[in-house]
Amino acid sequence: MRHTLPIAPQFYVTAPQPCPYLEGRSERKLFTALQGEGAQRLNDSLSKQGFRRSQNVLYRPSCADCSACLSARINVADFEPSRSQRKTIRRNETLERRATSPWATEEQYALFRRYLEDRHAAGGMVDMDTFEFAAMIEETPIRTRVVEYTDTETGELVAVCLTDVFDDGVSMVYSFYDPDRAKASLGTYLILDHVAIAREAGLPHVYLGYWVPGSPKMGYKAAFAGLEVYVGGEWQKMRDPADYEATRHPLSNDPIAEQVANISLPDGRPLRPGKR
Repeated sequence: MRHTLPIAPQFYVTAPQPCPYLEGRSERKLFTALQGEGAQRLNDSLSKQGFRRSQNVLYRPSCADCSACLSARINVADFEPSRSQRKTIRRNETLERRATSPWATEEQYALFRRYLEDRHAAGGMVDMDTFEFAAMIEETPIRTRVVEYTDTETGELVAVCLTDVFDDGVSMVYSFYDPDRAKASLGTYLILDHVAIAREAGLPHVYLGYWVPGSPKMGYKAAFAGLEVYVGGEWQKMRDPADYEATRHPLSNDPIAEQVANISLPDGRPLRPGKR
């Protein structure tokens, strides 16, 4: 009988690029491939350590002189909607949720184009064609759903969220919605409904991606009760957002080898620099 030892995932670092959140800064990502039979367990484990998924890649910021980006999630047990959030739920009471397998449609892509052209016309995704959109939706080696929201009065598709399912929560990978419904606060509503989804499934967390102090694009995430951020290798309850700084210093982050060595694999084993 032959025994095969598990192969540790290989980690890489991207070249510096302009930061999309803080002007005048550069971003760099630590990433690894997400593939094979152990993809779901690896995704679950690394997501609890601040990683995010993009198709078949897991990544987290690893900038040379900045540690502003903080992975954020809502602790469902500690969440209570604010007065304005309750109004948002009422404003969208005609919407019907439908969760499907990760399959791209022309209707989704048309809504996606309208959203990008209105909200992110200068962003890196604005040139995404139908094939690239389909890849974003469909290339997933883990348990993923497309959550669609349709207006029951008009029959129109008004919002979509690509959602991953973890062993301890749901992760909002990417969402887009009708830009003409600004008063409906659809971005906020999608988060509120994902809290409801997590509760219905008995899952304790809703993962929101990164919160960046000092970035107007990310400020909305701090408005949710029960928010936790990943700082110094552990999840902490969000303090007053004003207490956090967009840290920039040559010693902001550990060397890459140390970062990799401190990553825990699904079986609890830490990686060592020699196993990268």
